[in-house]
Amino acid sequence: PKRLLSLLTASLTLQEKLRRFDICLRSAMEEKKTESTTTNAKKVNLLDHNAIKHLLDESVSDIVTSRGYKEDVRLSNVKLMLGAIIIVVALVAQFYNKKFPENRDFLICCIGFAVMQLILYIKEKNAILFTYPLEGSFTSTGLVVSSKLPRFSDQYTLTIDSADPKSISAGKSVELTKSVTQWLTKDGVLVEGLFWKDVEALIKQYTEEAGEPKKKR
Repeated sequence: PKRLLSLLTASLTLQEKLRRFDICLRSAMEEKKTESTTTNAKKVNLLDHNAIKHLLDESVSDIVTSRGYKEDVRLSNVKLMLGAIIIVVALVAQFYNKKFPENRDFLICCIGFAVMQLILYIKEKNAILFTYPLEGSFTSTGLVVSSKLPRFSDQYTLTIDSADPKSISAGKSVELTKSVTQWLTKDGVLVEGLFWKDVEALIKQYTEEAGEPKKKR
């Protein structure tokens, strides 16, 4: 009986140790999972206005392209090419030894490039994304997605418009304005589920206004 009691006590002790080990193991796995989730979360410094706008703009671009819209980078390419030309012109101007009026043609060229840069700036405005028309849809125009986050303000405004407002298939401009506190925690972590829901609702609103929900078969 004493030996049986000893074996029973040892068995209970072993079970208790296994139970505690299992609890510790589960706790470690939960901590690792939480740490992994926190690491993958999009986080921003709430005191950095530009960083907040950049994070939201980047997320908007991801959401729009995930809906099948392909980014139109033609305007960006033109800006890059124009920037490269302006750099070359600036270098030439540095060593150009003629004075006015002999350098009149060169000055006209410089003014022309400056005007082109201004036109591109006006065209782009607050745009963060240009897209091609949605593949398989009846519309012949893409989207222009713009955003604003005024300095010293928490109101983020997102606008979706047609890339060609004069097109017969152009949709009506739609707009969303909300406080960034609706999507960012006090630690600066973006609650992507809420943000995606709002942006997708705005895209849906635009496509319904434009009559795009149906696709070609």
